[in-house]
Amino acid sequence: MKKKTEILDAASIQRALTRMSHEILEKNKGGENLVLIGIKTRGVPLAKRIQQKIKQIESIEVPLGELDITMYRDDLDKVSEQEEPKINSVSIGMDITDKHVILIDDVLFTGRTVRAAMDAVMDVGRPSTIQLGSLVDRGHRELPIRADYVGKNIPTSDREIVVVQLSEQDQQDLVSLYEK
Repeated sequence: MKKKTEILDAASIQRALTRMSHEILEKNKGGENLVLIGIKTRGVPLAKRIQQKIKQIESIEVPLGELDITMYRDDLDKVSEQEEPKINSVSIGMDITDKHVILIDDVLFTGRTVRAAMDAVMDVGRPSTIQLGSLVDRGHRELPIRADYVGKNIPTSDREIVVVQLSEQDQQDLVSLYEK
């Protein structure tokens, strides 16, 4: 893979998350009745950052959950025998019934991860709404799914890969575009 360009630096990521937090509060008329759920792996720290920004803005702590969608993927049959999938139960850690659930992920691409996350959420409870926030929307949807809150739209080709690095896992905040 060859690095083409840097799309978002640390400051740009923070500005995007601040804007997304304000949009979440505006659309939902405040932070009451909200639940943030980060999709593992990089959606979790992004959800935590949005939770902190909402706390700064509204002085309330929105409940936060984590979601591992491994067993909900539609490509499990394509995983090789050496790559035995980890079985993780779905546990969001709170009642989501009649709440406004906001799924948070790093990159929105085909929409299949989001579809799997929605299936997992519906197995846990019946939220009032499910909304989606994504730091990067790169296009190429295979399912009729769109994000309600987007940090940056980055039109890409099939030969390009968006790489999100977050300090919680990668020691730096950076979004880059690579070519295969």
